Amino acid sequence: MLIVALLAFYLAFNLGANDVANAMGTSVGSKAVTLKQALIIAGVLEFTGAVLFGHKVSETLATEIANPSLFVDTPQMLVIGMVTVLISCGLWLQIATSRGLPVSSSHATVGAIAGFSCVAFGISAIDWSSIGLITLGWIVTPLISGTIAALFYSQIKRWILEQPHQLKQLNEWIPWLSTILLGIFGVIVLPSVTQPIANFLIGEVGIKVPAHDIPLFVGGIAAVGLSLYSWRHLDRGESKPSQSKFQNPVESLFGKFQLLSACFVAFAHGSNDVGNAIAPLAAINYINATGSVPINGITIPIWILILGGVGIVTGLAIWGKKVIATIGESIISLQPSSGFCAELATATTILLASRLGLPVSTSHALVGGVVGVGLIQNPQSVQLKTLQGIAAAWLVTVPVSAGLSAAIFSIARILDLQF
Repeated sequence: MLIVALLAFYLAFNLGANDVANAMGTSVGSKAVTLKQALIIAGVLEFTGAVLFGHKVSETLATEIANPSLFVDTPQMLVIGMVTVLISCGLWLQIATSRGLPVSSSHATVGAIAGFSCVAFGISAIDWSSIGLITLGWIVTPLISGTIAALFYSQIKRWILEQPHQLKQLNEWIPWLSTILLGIFGVIVLPSVTQPIANFLIGEVGIKVPAHDIPLFVGGIAAVGLSLYSWRHLDRGESKPSQSKFQNPVESLFGKFQLLSACFVAFAHGSNDVGNAIAPLAAINYINATGSVPINGITIPIWILILGGVGIVTGLAIWGKKVIATIGESIISLQPSSGFCAELATATTILLASRLGLPVSTSHALVGGVVGVGLIQNPQSVQLKTLQGIAAAWLVTVPVSAGLSAAIFSIARILDLQF
């Protein structure tokens, strides 16, 4: 079991180095925060999101991608399969990170599970509808995020950046920007926080509404409250920029907005994507403890969530700067105003997709947002060569991870390895 835990840490390490870097890439690229500050902020928020709210995605990946009923009579085969997922996903993410390419850990995990399932029980064991949905997510996510970022940045550019009195215009816009930002991220994060309130309202008070709507409603109310609170402080003149590294006071203020948006993206990412690293470990731990395959969901032990969180933070701190540089500097040159729009578009896209039940990738959404801003700034400034490399990495993630997993699973079965 120690070997399996180390492999899970290895995958979480590489996930942190690659996927988590997306959350802070635009903030570092726009100089809103330094690389050291980004690593600290993302580390704390990713770890918090992973430990507090990372169990749900982990349960889904552990029990719903590969049909567990196929492994009822051979639970050890599922153990070997999940070990190959840890190895193959970790290897692919390490390769992508070494080249500075942002890829989707979700797609790598799903591809690896599909790879060993195909070897174990044939091609019919793969849920092709899930693979099709992931492919749809590849196409739709960057398009939606890019469109939102382009629309939002075009309005910022028109009503603030191109006006003769930029700071005055921004001060008039700040309450609305606060409402948009806190509203969107409040709906993403607060539903998880307010789930206990929802359970109380349903179980004790007896409110007859759909359970999944109460957290969203409470989160929305809380977001509105935070927005009104920010309005009150802005009316007291607290929106005036202080001395900062930005000569332009408008960009200095936008830097504060972008820092907040990056924090929420990091928290949301940690709560969703930690499952890619620890779901295989959770399934293996369940099988070793009970001798049976998890059919109707599992409870994720806190030590597994902590292991995933620590691995993610370690990978981000040691190796995350490579992908941060690609997102923040190698596609277009960013300012805090443009970086803020890209991150806002990313979060909005993730929220919309989550409400529709579509699997999405933070990498795809953020790259789409950055490109959308670039097309409004100056289409010729977008580095097409960088985008070609990123797109190629996206396209090969599932087949490469599936192939690696299938090969490693075949070798492990031939050697009759036990874990």
